[in-house]
Amino acid sequence: MNQRSNTDPGLIRQLIVSKSEELGFDDIGFSNADFLGEHAEHTERWLANGFQGSMHYLEKNREKRYDPRLLIENTKTVVTVLQNYFPEEKLSEADNYKIAKYAYGVDYHTLIRSKMNQILKAVEETYGSFQARVFTDSAPVLDRAWAEKCGLGFIGKNTCLIHPRKGSFFFIGHIFLPFALEADTNQVTDYCGTCRRCIDACPTQALVAPHQLDARKCISYLTIEHRGELPNEMRNRFNDWIFGCDICQDVCPWNRFAKPHREPLFALSPALKTMRKNDWHSLDKAKYKMLFKDSAVERTKFEGLKRNIDFIANIEKDINH
Repeated sequence: MNQRSNTDPGLIRQLIVSKSEELGFDDIGFSNADFLGEHAEHTERWLANGFQGSMHYLEKNREKRYDPRLLIENTKTVVTVLQNYFPEEKLSEADNYKIAKYAYGVDYHTLIRSKMNQILKAVEETYGSFQARVFTDSAPVLDRAWAEKCGLGFIGKNTCLIHPRKGSFFFIGHIFLPFALEADTNQVTDYCGTCRRCIDACPTQALVAPHQLDARKCISYLTIEHRGELPNEMRNRFNDWIFGCDICQDVCPWNRFAKPHREPLFALSPALKTMRKNDWHSLDKAKYKMLFKDSAVERTKFEGLKRNIDFIANIEKDINH
């Protein structure tokens, strides 16, 4: 940073907070960029159990995942932002299949990355140029761990970040900065207590223990990340979810505090609203592209979404015959 020696870190922090609010982020926190010891141990145990399934990218660059200074040299502060995606209007469940709420609108990666880059630009315009990086669900970064460390919530038994005043329907983004800013030291207590609604509600028993998700049994993993045939033993358990799953969040008592987002780009498209089961059964590539252009659903591709629909449709045929 060209003018760093002449700037007040407090003013830089204040500018970042102000700009994040202006851009519509729902919360922001700051942490020292150091080693994530406890989260590293938890992740290593999770990987040793094979709970990552075929997501082999999670096995790579582990040291960088636990220490941001190894990922981006000279990182001193991690800034974490939250973007609400809880919808005002949900997909109709009448004669319909279900899609995770985060995929209703445009792909969040591009939007959140753009907003974080605007924050960096505002700081550069005021204080001079510097090297920094932004991440959202990308690169070897433990998103929920940093959000927790920045005081933005606690990681619940369903493994989601839970904000004690706003619930868990959030995208998480990070800015790695090369200068030291005051950290948020007030950590949020784990308020799950004895509640186990998420564990009991999961139709595939993917939550094998509190804070332990076996991705190989998770509907979100199976409908998005998994390639190839879906496991026969999961028949009758998908509850009409064809892309992702919100069950463990929907049943969480903390989401009684969830309020609708203010981002028009996350809203349901008119075309998606009109879809019913017969429309999904006859879905072709052209209709798929029209429905999901620039959407997170593109990750599973047309073939993957069609596989998911056919899997559930076959279940219905089995039941009816």
